[in-house]
Amino acid sequence: MTATAVSAKPVRAAQKGQQTKAIIVDAALALAAQIGLEGLSIGAVAEITKMSKSGVFAHFGSREELQISVVREYHARFEQEVFFPALEAPRGLPRLRAMFANWMKRTSTEIDSGCIYISGASEFDDRPGPVRDALVESVSIWQAAVLRAIVQAQSEGHLRADADERQVAFEIHGLILALHYEARFLQVPGSIGRAKVGFDNILARSATPDAPKAGAAAPAGRRLKTVR
Repeated sequence: MTATAVSAKPVRAAQKGQQTKAIIVDAALALAAQIGLEGLSIGAVAEITKMSKSGVFAHFGSREELQISVVREYHARFEQEVFFPALEAPRGLPRLRAMFANWMKRTSTEIDSGCIYISGASEFDDRPGPVRDALVESVSIWQAAVLRAIVQAQSEGHLRADADERQVAFEIHGLILALHYEARFLQVPGSIGRAKVGFDNILARSATPDAPKAGAAAPAGRRLKTVR
């Protein structure tokens, strides 16, 4: 056996290990969306993935580490679906609208599957520890991105300079929370449409006469820095 073949073995083993870990996290994320992070266990994930408990444990070492990995994977997918595509829109209201539209698109699918951010907040709101810290960090990163998009809309002259940017961000976030409650828990018809109207109403209260209308093209400007 050549030295090259011997040295390639650890590389292949590491790649296989990463692939296996990704499969486990994917299965755990799907399970957590249905039963919550608190419902996750090494045994439950092992059963779903058809692996041994010791095999799952070898990749994470603890239930807590598995939960944290699920939070991080959920956040990565959220960024890929909601945040990064919105960066293609021009700064200001077009970008803020794109962020909300992507958020709504993802939320509409999570009405059936569940949202890790929302269920996790309910489970870990009064439970200090690494899992809660991971949830708080992920949600805070997204809220900071929304706030920054609002501030940029002000700097572009699309929203009034005297508008309370934190209040606008608070109300937008509140729409998503209300939508989950109304559509998922109460199963009220038309909830998605009301959330969209609510978003338009929030912007209308702070919009300037020069603000671009929904769907209107706007000149591209500087790009929003990625939040990581």
